[in-house]
Amino acid sequence: MEHFYSEDELAFKGAIREFAEAQIKPLVTKMDHEAQMDPNLIKQFFEMGLMGIESPEKYGGAGSSFFNACLAVEEVSRVDGSCGVLVDVQNTLVTNALLKWANEAQKEKYLPKMAREWVGAYCLSESGSGSDAFALQLKAEKKGDKYILNGHKLWITNAKEASLYIVFATVDKSLGYKGITAFLVEKTFKGFSVGKKEDKMGIRASSTCELVFENCEVPAENVLGEVGKGYKVAIETLNEGRIGIGAQMIGVAQGAFDATLSYIQGRNQFGKTISQFQGVQFQLSEMAISLESARLMVYHAARLKDAGKPFVLEAAMAKYHSSKVAEKVASMAVDLFGGNGFTKEYPVEKFYRDAKIGQIYEGTSNMQLQTIAKTLLG
Repeated sequence: MEHFYSEDELAFKGAIREFAEAQIKPLVTKMDHEAQMDPNLIKQFFEMGLMGIESPEKYGGAGSSFFNACLAVEEVSRVDGSCGVLVDVQNTLVTNALLKWANEAQKEKYLPKMAREWVGAYCLSESGSGSDAFALQLKAEKKGDKYILNGHKLWITNAKEASLYIVFATVDKSLGYKGITAFLVEKTFKGFSVGKKEDKMGIRASSTCELVFENCEVPAENVLGEVGKGYKVAIETLNEGRIGIGAQMIGVAQGAFDATLSYIQGRNQFGKTISQFQGVQFQLSEMAISLESARLMVYHAARLKDAGKPFVLEAAMAKYHSSKVAEKVASMAVDLFGGNGFTKEYPVEKFYRDAKIGQIYEGTSNMQLQTIAKTLLG
């Protein structure tokens, strides 16, 4: 595996793994049970430099690569998918959108905060706009030097912890998707509040909440990009974000695989470890092959993004495949643990629950297939 990485990347990956094992792992069961991220852990993410990996050093970030951001997501998710998606949304969605679309004043104001203390959230989905992402009902009306936002967002990751929200609203419904505009909304803005928190099957420590906008006042200077160009901000950022979800999924799959590899070498049946049975060896091999193929696809898409080359097709393929692999590997892990795998005393049932979301958020598997087909057909 080492040949996949430069020396610096390998050292970075190793440091994140050590941190995840030492600081995150002891909290995983408690956070999952309470459906609550440990706030002190989030502070440590900032201290480790995990929350502004691509941000230039002049804004307080690490000035590193998108690939390294994906390595961080993978290694954190290997221990806990909830922590993995918090780091993922921060880097591959929110920070990436700011780096690409924010003007200099916005970058100077927000990027240092995002690198050092503020969690970010990316707010596109609504009750009637899931896969139909641009059927938005959240309205934005210009009044003087402000926009007034009214409506709701649903299923927003990091909603509870966030201080900055990239919010998509329509300034003119008659224009369809060309009326959509992206806004930078701070948690303290008048008329904004975080609503109901969802009670989820997996990634339970990751907050997923409703957002409420009741005459929410947003300064006109907080438009991200241009008025009416929010659809471009959304599409291009999500293309990058799908690679991040791919990294989360290979991390979850790796965690399930590692736990299984250890378990089968210590579990005895019929006078020998179950790892000595050929049938178990075949299953282990299938898991390893699937995981390796997914990792290669995610890494390839991330390398293309860093190189400034087209990556939309590869990102969709990587997201689709890695999410399927995560579910498959985690399911086989539960099988190989037997009855123990079905209990919360062992880690694989959580990996199984955490894996399922990969086929749903940031573009369902069906939407990835549609993107792949459209790209292939030109």
